[in-house]
Amino acid sequence: MTSIPGGGADLDRWLAPFLAVLGRKTRRTWAPLYLRGLLGPGDRKSLQPMAARLGLGGHDQLQHFIASPAWNDAPLWSVLAQQADKLVGSPQAWLVIDDTALPKKGTMSVGVLPQYCGQLGKKANCQSLVSLTLAQGEVPVPVGLRLFLPKEWTDDPERCAQAGVPDAAMTLRAKGEIALDELDRLAAAGVRFGTVLADAGYGASAAFRQGLQARGLRWAVGIPRNQKVYSAAVQLVAPQGRAKKLVPNEEPAEAEKVLAAQAWRRITWRQGTQGALAARFAAARIRVGDGAVWGNNRHLPGDEAWLVGEWRSGGERKYYLSNLPADTPLRALAAAIKGRWVCEQAHQQLKQELGLGHFEGRSWTGLHRHALMSCIAFAYLQHLRLAAHRRTRRGKNAGPDAGPAALAEPARRAARHSRPAVRSSRHADPMSALPTQISVTSSQNAQVVLESF
Repeated sequence: MTSIPGGGADLDRWLAPFLAVLGRKTRRTWAPLYLRGLLGPGDRKSLQPMAARLGLGGHDQLQHFIASPAWNDAPLWSVLAQQADKLVGSPQAWLVIDDTALPKKGTMSVGVLPQYCGQLGKKANCQSLVSLTLAQGEVPVPVGLRLFLPKEWTDDPERCAQAGVPDAAMTLRAKGEIALDELDRLAAAGVRFGTVLADAGYGASAAFRQGLQARGLRWAVGIPRNQKVYSAAVQLVAPQGRAKKLVPNEEPAEAEKVLAAQAWRRITWRQGTQGALAARFAAARIRVGDGAVWGNNRHLPGDEAWLVGEWRSGGERKYYLSNLPADTPLRALAAAIKGRWVCEQAHQQLKQELGLGHFEGRSWTGLHRHALMSCIAFAYLQHLRLAAHRRTRRGKNAGPDAGPAALAEPARRAARHSRPAVRSSRHADPMSALPTQISVTSSQNAQVVLESF
């Protein structure tokens, strides 16, 4: 492959482990070109515009590379996981589980159906992808994107076959199931993280929470306000005068009612560009009502956990569960909860800068491979930012690099979300003092790369 001056040569070196698992020479040629198309200038990152900007005679070979089911891209996903771990993996990292929607026209693209689209803030025709993002501080690296197939698709095998959906994926699966499988894949690749974070779309599922628990993971997830919980002191007793199964000695209560009488404390989780980002929080130790059903659709107490409430400045209240240790301070619980928003930055940059939603093919393979290449391009940009930051630190004689910096681009945020969070400064997190506003094109090295294509 021809080296590109400056940042391009660095891209060649960085891609070496990816190219090593691609096998055939043709794939080792077209993969870097596709990445250059994503990283290069231009508003549209679909095949024809990229091919034109790359000076190709047509887009057929790019199309064949990205959509051909004749080769297995699982090794590339594994290398991406390993490279992400090198960038931000550690016991202090978050693994954020969420989903992101890609608006689409028509009905033929795989998985397209009218469903909630966060990008548009309403129900719309779109594809919904389950995403997993490894993050430390404010440095996210997407490591998994898998399409959720609605029931209307899995109930229509012919439609799935026309879109190239593998037989194993034609069974209806909840987003939480998909996320757990992806989590297992990352664990097998050796990705290091300390806590799994997810919103109420996942946290409302007892099966999902129990899946995390069974894997021995720490987690903090959103829940609906009416989630039933018991006090931590609940006991199972025999009903008086009758020989029946043991039942709780108290009735379960809704999460919002349990926290209503608690003391709420103002917690600042980080300093934003317009001042402190803060909300009021309350927490209580409880046992979740997610065990077996024992009567009138009531569930037995499950594991002990933290119930956390967030009272935002606009008056909105949100609720969360976490299995973080019983001695975890409220400030650390709040930091974990707010850490989830970093994935929103990754989603927006994937779409706005790297064309995640620009793929115009209809196939399962093409969509997932385009998503994979977008994630690899994103990881490369994070590599550039971190390298630039290390050079800056050395130039200022700041001592050895303490780890990933808060270098994620402050992509344009949806109005309904607050800014991403980092851990509290009380814990002297070395990442908290690092710069937060370096965009894709403001990093000197990234600019060299983008202008070299």
